[in-house]
Amino acid sequence: IIEKRGITHMTCQDPFLTAMAGTALKRQFKLPLELQIHTDIGSPYYVRSFADKVRLMMAKSYLPQADTIRAVSARIKEYLTQKLGLEDQKISIRPIFVDTERVKNAPITADLRAKYPQFKRIVLIASRLEPEKNISLALNSWPEVKKAIPDAGLIIVGTGSEHSSLSNQILHLKISDSAIIEKWADQQTLYSFYKTADLFVLTSFFEGYGMTLVEAQASGIKIISTDVGVAKEVGATIVSNDSRDLAQAIIAALR
Repeated sequence: IIEKRGITHMTCQDPFLTAMAGTALKRQFKLPLELQIHTDIGSPYYVRSFADKVRLMMAKSYLPQADTIRAVSARIKEYLTQKLGLEDQKISIRPIFVDTERVKNAPITADLRAKYPQFKRIVLIASRLEPEKNISLALNSWPEVKKAIPDAGLIIVGTGSEHSSLSNQILHLKISDSAIIEKWADQQTLYSFYKTADLFVLTSFFEGYGMTLVEAQASGIKIISTDVGVAKEVGATIVSNDSRDLAQAIIAALR
């Protein structure tokens, strides 16, 4: 492909397996190579399995061999320069594109307040239901929120491998009257959910970027987040991975 099409530059979508191929082709064809990094490999929570450990080792090996690097957030660039010692000038920050004007101008087609009239204040989470998203943190904080604000509701929009365990956690915590898991919605519906909730919460252990944070900001909703991705850039209230800390932040934001 490189020879037939006269390829002059290469970019790889991650610094792991695709970077392995990219660096080999770089050596063979003497082509400049860009590596993209969308994952916050510098997070203390990133390595959660043997596979993650291997990926981290690969990234540390291949990133220094790149001619240029695309990082999707300032947080990732800071790790690359300060922890890995990579040259600042070869790293550019190019965020994942989010059509914020589309979010701002989207009409409300699904009203959470109308759908759940029993809740006077609504907290929204929109996320894949996977371990790294740490949704259990929000559930663990909810009994304290519910005690302080009895008419508050927690709506979790998403699908994933942790659906059953999170559903069981809701039952165990006895919060099924105010914590509800909805299936993942299409973009138009999700934009409406942002606009008809009172607060957006993100509880991830790590995020390279955090597209929902940018969408939430564009919709005008208040945001609480763990210190991941672009949380600080969008003006989120930053909380720790402690359920009481999160609960107090939610209570303060809803009052």
